[in-house]
Amino acid sequence: QVQLVESGGDLVQPGGSLRLSCAASGFTFDDYILGWFRQVPGPGREGVSCISSNDESTYYLNSVKGRFTVSRDNAENTVYLQMDSLKPEDTAVYYCAAIRKSITTVETMCYFAGAEYWGQGTQVTVSA
Repeated sequence: QVQLVESGGDLVQPGGSLRLSCAASGFTFDDYILGWFRQVPGPGREGVSCISSNDESTYYLNSVKGRFTVSRDNAENTVYLQMDSLKPEDTAVYYCAAIRKSITTVETMCYFAGAEYWGQGTQVTVSA
């Protein structure tokens, strides 16, 4: 059974930091591109950051470049999102997702929010 379980969401003040984690099971982790997405009003779900199976390629949404860092540990079947200098507009439910590397690319996965598997999400609230 495939599972993606996010953790690390919280209430944080503007300028603060959070580290999201996503623990995966039920599939061959290093055969998959992993991504972080967030649900926002209006546009829907947007790709925040995606990372290739071998950690060589990453994609970031323009609004988070320089503030967020994605990483993965294939030995631990876990993907992370380090979020620094958080802003109120980063408030959202953040989802972890996975798609086979043979199907798409890092950029396509993030741009079109396409994935085979999705986690349940973790709430990030940035507010004073």
